[in-house]
Amino acid sequence: MSAVLPALIPDIEAVYDVYFKAFQNDRMGSLMLDILFPTGVNEEFRKAHTVATAQYWHHNGNQYTYKAVDIATGDIVGMALGDVYMKERSEEERKNPGVEWLQGEQRERAETILNPLWEVREKLFGGRRYIYVHVIAVDPAYQGRKAGALLVNWGIELGENAMLPVYGEASPTTAALYRKMGFETLEEKIVHKKETLGTETDIVVPLMVKMPSSCGLTFNEWREKGYPELTRK
Repeated sequence: MSAVLPALIPDIEAVYDVYFKAFQNDRMGSLMLDILFPTGVNEEFRKAHTVATAQYWHHNGNQYTYKAVDIATGDIVGMALGDVYMKERSEEERKNPGVEWLQGEQRERAETILNPLWEVREKLFGGRRYIYVHVIAVDPAYQGRKAGALLVNWGIELGENAMLPVYGEASPTTAALYRKMGFETLEEKIVHKKETLGTETDIVVPLMVKMPSSCGLTFNEWREKGYPELTRK
């Protein structure tokens, strides 16, 4: 069994070790890692990444990292990364920084993948208050033991308590879990072209959202009403 706790600075390396190896059986996830970290994950990279992540945590006021911990061993077996936007944000605050750690053709390729994700978030939410789940990752040795569901539930419970929609981009292999936990699949979708991915076929990314159950609205109903402030019925 696992428990979900906030990740601490000493956890960074262990948390991201889980992230870097979690998607070996997920086609879309493994492709994304290759695109975002094209030089691979060696010891030098891990140390530099840990330092950069610690610096980022000191300055970012919206992003939270949680860890799933095996309660028998204390080992970190999963992680979740999410932005919690409790306040509305201006266009300047929402500016897309791009993939700053890459250069040249590698950056261009990565941004070809990531920019459409940012654009659809802007279309759906703009500066509104919501929760964006960047990633949920589980050590392959612990997959199928409900650690992933516990991490998803972290976002759901926060959304329920704060009356905020919870949004994320699923992969074709994880969409069923999100649907099982009450997420809607939106009409909008993102198609990553095979030419960019280097795959035989295009890959469709399901876009999913979980509205607070007590508001009594689906996402489309909320959107059609003009995005009113969510309240409990």
